[in-house]
Amino acid sequence: MYKVDVPVDPAIEKGLVRRRSAETARKARIFDTRQRVMGIDLDALNQQVKEKKHQQSMELQRDKAFDKLRMYHDEALLQQDIDEREKRAVLHNDLTQHWATRQRVEDSRDADLKCDLKGAYHIPIPAEELGPASMHIFQEENIRVEERRREQMKKTERDLRTQKEDNERRHMRDKHIETVMCKELEHQDFRGVQLHALEEEFKKASRIALDNYNEALAVERTEKLNEQRRREDRENFEEKRHTLTCDMMTERAEAAELNVGGGRPPRVLVDKWKGMNPEQINTIHKEREEQRLQRQRQRDADKVQDAAWDLHQLKLSRQAEEQERREAELRREKKIQTDRYNMHLAREQQAYREYLNKKVYTNKPTKDYFYQFNTSSR
Repeated sequence: MYKVDVPVDPAIEKGLVRRRSAETARKARIFDTRQRVMGIDLDALNQQVKEKKHQQSMELQRDKAFDKLRMYHDEALLQQDIDEREKRAVLHNDLTQHWATRQRVEDSRDADLKCDLKGAYHIPIPAEELGPASMHIFQEENIRVEERRREQMKKTERDLRTQKEDNERRHMRDKHIETVMCKELEHQDFRGVQLHALEEEFKKASRIALDNYNEALAVERTEKLNEQRRREDRENFEEKRHTLTCDMMTERAEAAELNVGGGRPPRVLVDKWKGMNPEQINTIHKEREEQRLQRQRQRDADKVQDAAWDLHQLKLSRQAEEQERREAELRREKKIQTDRYNMHLAREQQAYREYLNKKVYTNKPTKDYFYQFNTSSR
């Protein structure tokens, strides 16, 4: 079978590595006899309280920032609504002014019919523009020409003045709209700057809080490491002091004796024994001399016993050689008998083969002959 390399997502791989690291740290924390405590871990609980308070303060700052942002959006929407109303009012005033100046009922052709106006001023219409059904001027009725011309000139002057005023009003309106738009853009830019400044302030506050939190964690970790190092130094110092001042290093002879009472001699503790006094040493020398003399007597007795044993071994070896010689003679005689018997068997086998070559092969005679041959051989 071939091994297929399956691509692994980097995020999944990072998650697995992070989980393995957390599990390793947890096992190291649990199985560390120096840090494991029985009952309530006050340091862990205090750390959880600090983390909870820090999280609550961060959430409070975030809520305040969100409230400021919401108030800014509310003010922006309110200002946008006010600007929209102002624009509608300006447009309505312009439309009303246009109706009042350019679309008056009195200036229409049928103002006398609609408004019931007597002697209303009628705008003269050229004769070439009038149709058969709309004739206002008939032949032979070219009266008041000069008056109509003066009225037309006045009307033209009035129209020019009105047009000039309309252009000025339009220019003022455009200028006002441009001013309003400039103010609106400036207001939006100012709001954008304020929002950007608020976001930067919030980011700065978040970074400062995160830096403070990381710094606090670093300080706390440093303090924990220093405290652990000091505790280990104290434990090592205590262990060294105990080792240097113990009975094993000071070699105190009294620590190796245990008084059992009852008139019995003190019992020696073998794990704390560091030497003997002169009386014990003399006793040991005496016992060693006695043991030496005893071993010398034992060696002399062993020499005598070894000499007797060597003589016995010599006799046994001679008997064994004689027995081996007799057994060799018996084996030689047995081998001669076996050779004779084998020669006899070979001659019988040769005779049987010759018989088979002379006689026609049948089952029964051959079988009977083989039985007779075996019987005779036995």
